[in-house]
Amino acid sequence: MALNDDIALLSTVALFSDIGEDKLRLIAFGAERRRFQAGQVLFREGAPADCAFVVADGRFELTRTGRDSHAEPLGFAERGALLGELAMVTAVNRSMTAIAPDNAEVIRINRPLFRRMLEEYPEIAGIIRQRISDNLASLSTDLGRIADRFAG
Repeated sequence: MALNDDIALLSTVALFSDIGEDKLRLIAFGAERRRFQAGQVLFREGAPADCAFVVADGRFELTRTGRDSHAEPLGFAERGALLGELAMVTAVNRSMTAIAPDNAEVIRINRPLFRRMLEEYPEIAGIIRQRISDNLASLSTDLGRIADRFAG
């Protein structure tokens, strides 16, 4: 796919929506495209994460290990979805498993690339920090609602 297509796709990702085209060009240029065949694993729950993925084509089935040690479906990540955003800034483990049910393609954004962009454009760090903070606050609210259902 052309660089301009990757830039256009990255601009649809909520985390990157306020980043200018010139900065997205740096990400797109340094990122790597990977293709997956049906049934291939993008990543496994618990594995160390050193990058994020933007779904460029197809979709990935997301699962998490449940209480009974069986995979519980979480849904699908489709075109434009960002998987593993925290891995771009810090060492974390994958919180779920992602498998391509059909042929799919991702854009891989590794931590060194993302950190280099933040160093060159420190004003972006504030935007990214706020987006990640908002996402964590939303997750915390969702977890609170779930906890309330079990407490009552």
